[in-house]
Amino acid sequence: MKLILNGALGRMGRAVATLAADRGYEIAAGVDIAAGDTAFPVCTDWADLPAADVVVDFSNPAALEAELAYVTAHKLPLVLCTTGLSAEQIAAVHKAAQQVPVFFSSNMSLGVAVLSALTKKAAAVLGDTFDIEIVEMHHNQKLDAPSGTALMLADAAKAGLSYEPTYTYDRHSRRQKRDKKEIGIASLRGGTVVGEHSVYFAGEQEVITLSHSAGSRSVFASGALTAAAFIVGKPAGMYSMEDILT
Repeated sequence: MKLILNGALGRMGRAVATLAADRGYEIAAGVDIAAGDTAFPVCTDWADLPAADVVVDFSNPAALEAELAYVTAHKLPLVLCTTGLSAEQIAAVHKAAQQVPVFFSSNMSLGVAVLSALTKKAAAVLGDTFDIEIVEMHHNQKLDAPSGTALMLADAAKAGLSYEPTYTYDRHSRRQKRDKKEIGIASLRGGTVVGEHSVYFAGEQEVITLSHSAGSRSVFASGALTAAAFIVGKPAGMYSMEDILT
């Protein structure tokens, strides 16, 4: 399988390239805003890319428009791992998925996919009587907050609830009790933390915590390559880690 790797020179791009070589996948070319020292060619222009089977993206929201134009023009599957997309960009992704298969997940870890499924189940069982709070922590270089994974977990909890919750990101400016229908989301940034997420279900005299901690970026790289192998040959549409689990 030949991959085009968007964001090839970033932390995650390099992790994917390393693991791809170990698994016998070929990086046909990378895409990045600058050249770098890699075992494969890195292009700044999508027009310069060679043929490939799938595009794997760990880049930046600013690169999305050109990427979607490329995959739809060449009918290539896309594994989209970039977070921090706007509502308009997500709508563009769904539009592209009408023409090509798009695997879209805020977190490529299989363990996080299981955490998301457990969160939905727990919310369905506990949500009417337990408060739900989500805490995430990442390294000090991460740009977006809350993380895409935290929002994914909030959406998973929302899907299990019998009511429509509101997401609360900041309480310091409000002097009032917590609303029963809130899902609180808190973000921590520091050091070199790869990614930690915890979902708290707090009830009367008991707290249930579901959590996941990533020890290295290789877990996300592994998930991205698994997704790439999964999506090649699929019909146009939106796919996620839930499809791999089922």
